[in-house]
Amino acid sequence: MFRGLFRTMRPRQWVKQLFVLAPLVFAKELFALEPVAGAVVGFFAFSLLASAVYVLNDLVDVDADRAHPIKKTRPIASGVVSVTAAKRAFVVLVAVALGLGVGLAWQFALAALAYLLLNLAYSFRLKQVAYVDVLCIAAGFELRVIAGSYAAGVPPSVYLLVVTFLLALFLGFGKRMHELVSQGGEGKTRSVLAQYSRRTLTALLYVTALATTATYAAYTLDPATRATFATDYLVLTTAFTLFGVLRFLHLVRRDAKSDSPTEEMLRDKPFIANLLFWVVAVVAVIYFS
Repeated sequence: MFRGLFRTMRPRQWVKQLFVLAPLVFAKELFALEPVAGAVVGFFAFSLLASAVYVLNDLVDVDADRAHPIKKTRPIASGVVSVTAAKRAFVVLVAVALGLGVGLAWQFALAALAYLLLNLAYSFRLKQVAYVDVLCIAAGFELRVIAGSYAAGVPPSVYLLVVTFLLALFLGFGKRMHELVSQGGEGKTRSVLAQYSRRTLTALLYVTALATTATYAAYTLDPATRATFATDYLVLTTAFTLFGVLRFLHLVRRDAKSDSPTEEMLRDKPFIANLLFWVVAVVAVIYFS
């Protein structure tokens, strides 16, 4: 029972909550005890909240998931976890997450509540509206960063917010492209895909890929950024950003081996290696150059 609920929460998806920690890193507070403690609590609060959202999505999509060749094995769709137990898990996860948020900062709790309400709207209506669904995904990432800034007590830069939004749009459009490529599976259960055009998605993917990379490069070259970090070397990390974007484009356009491009990324050794190199390079330049 509890094992099934844990699977429903999908801990692998918690990697998305790392965006909560982004303001901490780029504010040069990575080794400051109080901001780190706040950011860690915020990370776990958002992880629980995101898990509640995944439980909710599985509840709403249970009938469609049972018709999907991969998703039919999910705990609720397969019957391992009952609908009643999943509903109880949703309530408990939301209560604990918002409780942690209130204890952390009221602004963080407000951002978390906005994230929850956004996902309620997404689950029950907005995910059926083409392109608006991807905007909702991007807004969710933006709220993660905003919440993380309040958790750590550091203001997010405009560049960080813009790059996050563009990157989230890129990932969202990539997810839809990935699903279109695997029409034999996902296309049967996600009705919104019928409203998407592969040609339009391809254009949006390339536009957001270029915009994300260019904005990140502009951030690294900005005089204010160079003055804050007292180095000109952050621009070198743009190479990892470019490779990551190109690799993701490759993954979403090839024949899908899973039902999510996120899973494809987590299984792709070149992508993971590049991400780790980027993290190491950014920390090294910001904190040790």
